[in-house]
Amino acid sequence: MVAHNQVAADNAISTAAEPRRRPEPSSSSSSSSSSSPAVPARPRPCPAAPASTPGDTHFRTFRSHAEYRRITRASALLDACGFYWGPLSVHGAHERLRAEPVGTFLVRDSRQRNCFFALSVKMASGPTSIRVHFQAGRFHLDGSRESFDCLFELLEHYVAAPPRMLGAPLRQRRVRPLQELCRQRIVATVGRENLARIPLNPVLRDYLSSFPFQI
Repeated sequence: MVAHNQVAADNAISTAAEPRRRPEPSSSSSSSSSSSPAVPARPRPCPAAPASTPGDTHFRTFRSHAEYRRITRASALLDACGFYWGPLSVHGAHERLRAEPVGTFLVRDSRQRNCFFALSVKMASGPTSIRVHFQAGRFHLDGSRESFDCLFELLEHYVAAPPRMLGAPLRQRRVRPLQELCRQRIVATVGRENLARIPLNPVLRDYLSSFPFQI
């Protein structure tokens, strides 16, 4: 889903220093008292690791745990969908869509500070990108008043509702596994709200529920 920066902490140096060697007693001082122990060398101080700054990630903080769960679920579904291209640039997305049919789309990470994701789609005039906003726990496209609880419900809406702005997604793997095609057909036939009623073993039911969308 979606890229986070990490601060590497590999700039530490060894703090141990070899202690000074104890001087050898001379023959003339064998009858005298033993010499005091040598003081070990003081270790060199380690430079402090650079502290993380607020600019380490462009994502804003979550306002509630519910928002966190919703974005986490969206990220997991994106990883499973096949048409999420991660930190692909605007130019890279448009180049991949340029030769595709009108309506072909993909989802990628947004470069904007106030957005998690962006939708890139091939329009009649050429490829374009639209920000996907997440506000008050709901997703909506930039400039649209229609909002949805789930990112994939938003995508399904624009695939099915007139004027059908979205067509087929541009997947990173052109040939899909047979089990994914079967799942998509089952969801389209019975509806995701009825998946729990299908008499299947728990493993198959969990697989259907893991991605209950028709895209």
